[in-house]
Amino acid sequence: MTRKIFFILFLLALIGNVNAQNLSPLKNVINRVCPWMTGKYILKSIPKENGKDVFELSTQNGKLIIKASNIPSGGMGFNWYLKNYCHRFYSHCGNNLAPVSKLPVLKETIRKISPYPYRYYLNYCTLNYSMSFQGPEEWEKELDWMVLNGINLALMTNGMEKVWLNTLTHFGYSREEALKFIPGPAFNAWWLMGNLEGWGGPVSQSMIDERSKTEQFIVTRMRELNIEPVFQCFYGMVPISLKNHYPKSPIIEQGKWAGDFDRPSILLPGDSLFKEMAAFYYKELKRLYGQAHFFGGEPFHEGGRREGITESDAAHAVYTELIKHNPGSVWVLQGWSGNPSKELLNGLKSDETLVLDLFGEAANYWEKREGYDNHNWAWCTVSNFGEKTGLYGRLERLATEPPRALAGPYGKYMVGIGAMPEGVLNNPVYFDLHYDMGWNEKPVDIQLWIRNYVQYRYGKAPQSALEAWDLLLRSAYKTDETSQEGCAESILCARPSFSIKSVSTWGTAKLYYDPKVTIQALNKLWEASKEIGTVDAYLYDLVDLSRQVLGNQGRELYKEMQEAYATKDLNHFNQAASQFLTILREQDELLSSRKEFLVGNWIAHARKLGKTKADQDLLEKNARAQITYWGPDTNTTTNLHEYAHKEWAGLMKDFYLPRWELFIQESQNALKENRPLKEIDFFTMELKWNQQRNPYPSKPQTDPLKAVHKIITSNTF
Repeated sequence: MTRKIFFILFLLALIGNVNAQNLSPLKNVINRVCPWMTGKYILKSIPKENGKDVFELSTQNGKLIIKASNIPSGGMGFNWYLKNYCHRFYSHCGNNLAPVSKLPVLKETIRKISPYPYRYYLNYCTLNYSMSFQGPEEWEKELDWMVLNGINLALMTNGMEKVWLNTLTHFGYSREEALKFIPGPAFNAWWLMGNLEGWGGPVSQSMIDERSKTEQFIVTRMRELNIEPVFQCFYGMVPISLKNHYPKSPIIEQGKWAGDFDRPSILLPGDSLFKEMAAFYYKELKRLYGQAHFFGGEPFHEGGRREGITESDAAHAVYTELIKHNPGSVWVLQGWSGNPSKELLNGLKSDETLVLDLFGEAANYWEKREGYDNHNWAWCTVSNFGEKTGLYGRLERLATEPPRALAGPYGKYMVGIGAMPEGVLNNPVYFDLHYDMGWNEKPVDIQLWIRNYVQYRYGKAPQSALEAWDLLLRSAYKTDETSQEGCAESILCARPSFSIKSVSTWGTAKLYYDPKVTIQALNKLWEASKEIGTVDAYLYDLVDLSRQVLGNQGRELYKEMQEAYATKDLNHFNQAASQFLTILREQDELLSSRKEFLVGNWIAHARKLGKTKADQDLLEKNARAQITYWGPDTNTTTNLHEYAHKEWAGLMKDFYLPRWELFIQESQNALKENRPLKEIDFFTMELKWNQQRNPYPSKPQTDPLKAVHKIITSNTF
């Protein structure tokens, strides 16, 4: 019997055994998402098939019969019927959930089996770039979406502040000293990944308590829904200041991370203090949030110092303490940028680990690493970095690569598929296809799939909408051969200069498709407004595509400004610059028509979590900093600036526009006076905006159809 079979049998005891399960919690999900389905369906439990999740759909006497092996399978089954037969759709970005008075009849029973024990979800970064300020109300909707997409394993590390506060005070820290280690709520991911400490804080006890309560709500609901949470393990990350408390212990400083942040230190795994801290940490974690069977977190995820550490021994020591306090658990590792190293994996057995192979949309790390040295792994994608705004998704690759991996020589160790984006509030088409692939063992014809997607995304499929999406498949959503990280970034959001190659340090502003094709797609999608102009999902897509077209046009105008400045053609420069600034203003007005593109919505969610004005102001600072210069306040040249930039209303006119206006004015003066450009202190401008507490609208300010029509008619597309 292979290791994979042993591993799958182990999973059956964790994620749902072979016996039929109680599906009743699924009723609440279905009734919340589609109240018009209440009383129109029947749920029945059935066993797994050879250890694999399964759902069956049929209709009888005007009702939908859903048979499933567990709740995520049943949720996926309901969603399959909702999409493919009712032509309705539920997503993060626009819905189409109008009531269906008479349920479509199924001519035959539909039966689907997932080839993957795991359908995984979430990146550490997602919990900040998309979800920093979500409370129970928002998490309930998120969990509903997870169930309807068949997700059965998800990272869940909210509330770790309380675990660490209690752990550190137990080991001699004052409360105030411990709080210096804990970051603000917009920066937890990079703390838990061992990249920084304290940034965005200090947080109050009230904020820690609220985040802990939210985590308790989330994990309780997850367990009801048969979704296994992935908690944070104790892998040796400790405050730099721990050396002051335990000077004789082997505490290894880890140097600098991006932005010139100091990394937390590593307490050598296996040391007596490591064992003591691990014991208390796991006891506290279990006391607050219950038992888990999957744990993430690892040393050296994005660098750090390995001197004095034998990675295989350290890995073995980390896992030894993990299973001592959480018997039978799996250590979840991220396959990214050379990690986990071969040496680290040498200290672990296959069935002790799950390696999440990131970046499957652009690279074959799983193949180059030969199935991660015969350790169990899941094919995953990142797709979005920093929750940046932009159309992007290599759909053809997504439709073909997981089946290729499963059928290949390393498929015997492939136990899952997963989406690990840094942001999910974008490109709903990508996530829909991703979790569809969790139930397909063979490649999917993307042309046929996208036609079906249009049908259920909008409720009907006008020819012009089909043509629009065909054009998008050949442009923004095509499978490009470059290995760029996510979408082509918007020049509008860049710190102004005449040498812009990217907006963020690791991104690119280069466009990988012909922008004229997206203009054609916009005109085609606009034609469909007569038939589907009242559908929420359509309106989101229409605004998003218009935003992309405007951003692309800004890129072309920037090139004109570059050329005019280089040739000292002041008239041409003034003309291009005027049009460029107009694009920025138009973009702001357009984006004010959808809540998804409002900076006020992001800030309002942040402030809502604060119980006092001081807490609210700290939360708003976190919200503003993350999407602009990121941090820290003291580093004017931080390479993290604009990493999480957004094309959002309010941000366009009050943050990006003033920077470009100042730069253009200085460029005009330089041309007139025949002198070099003077250096502009953009960081001071950015810091000033972050220190402001002026309100922004959190609800749409204009009609999306009118806003798009104005864009189309006022520009020469």
